[in-house]
Amino acid sequence: MQMNITFRQFGASDSLKEYAREKVDRVNRLLDRAGEAHVVLSLERHLHHADITIHSGSWVLRGREKSEDMYASIDLAMDKIERQLRRYKDKLKSHHGRERVHHRQGLVNQLTRVRHAVFEMPGEEGGAPVEAEASPSPKSATEQAAENLPRMLRTTHLTVQPMKVDEAVMQMNLMNNDFYVFHNVETDAMSVLYRRKDGQYGLIEPHEPEAAAAVAAGAR
Repeated sequence: MQMNITFRQFGASDSLKEYAREKVDRVNRLLDRAGEAHVVLSLERHLHHADITIHSGSWVLRGREKSEDMYASIDLAMDKIERQLRRYKDKLKSHHGRERVHHRQGLVNQLTRVRHAVFEMPGEEGGAPVEAEASPSPKSATEQAAENLPRMLRTTHLTVQPMKVDEAVMQMNLMNNDFYVFHNVETDAMSVLYRRKDGQYGLIEPHEPEAAAAVAAGAR
């Protein structure tokens, strides 16, 4: 298995590299096809973050965790990956059949990329008033309006793959995500799968307005 290990916000450590490599190599016995792994170890606000991604054929497994110790974060992230891997072990092998892989490769050119942005919304109005002494230089209306706008925190580019709903559920769980964007081959529509609070799954698909659908049908 090819592996890339990246350190962010703190210096590289040979012992951490070796520990991460040993932990990731353990999944080889559970994977029918292990491709490559990407490990990102970072320090943010005194917490140690481990983000581990493993590619196996057309599937992606991911585990992300944070704690006060990097070794513990690696363990927790790999525990998530192994838990989902054991859950879908048989299905992963069955999906790696020769015909299935050939079909997947034929769809590579149909992949779509979408942009997922996370915003921080301004606080609610109506808080406690601030006395004049607390603000030595009054802000202009333009500055106050700018502060009330949502602020982008993170942007993620996602590769959208064509698949069935049950495959999307499997991929979402393998990545330990709460949502997954995919192209539903059964409805030929861009879809969003998400995990509900009750543990069930929800599916969001675009609905074409009746007027537009009638025009499209008449043009055929």
